[in-house]
Amino acid sequence: MISGRNHMKKFLALYRMDMEAMKKMMENTTKEQRDAGMAEWGAWMAAHKADMADMGGPVGKNTKVTPDGASEMSNDLGGYTVVQAESKEAAVALLKDCPHFKMPGATVDLMEVVSM
Repeated sequence: MISGRNHMKKFLALYRMDMEAMKKMMENTTKEQRDAGMAEWGAWMAAHKADMADMGGPVGKNTKVTPDGASEMSNDLGGYTVVQAESKEAAVALLKDCPHFKMPGATVDLMEVVSM
């Protein structure tokens, strides 16, 4: 174990995107362009592997669950990772060069995972 890693905080990063922009991007790019984008993601994740508590991944369709049941719904979530850093500022700095930001309207929600 790398010294100091056990004192790192964990942060949930939720990758959000403008769904209309995503739809247009999928319609207007070739398979080769999309594959190149995925390769860029793979390289970014490999470069930051030591900073990831959970590599995460893309997420599928959203199901809203209540005590009364479940229903399908739409949202702008595209994926998640759990990063580990000494502070929220360090986690923000880690995400600055993330390939996600190349998509129009892309944002990342970042929140600390609080120990219970």
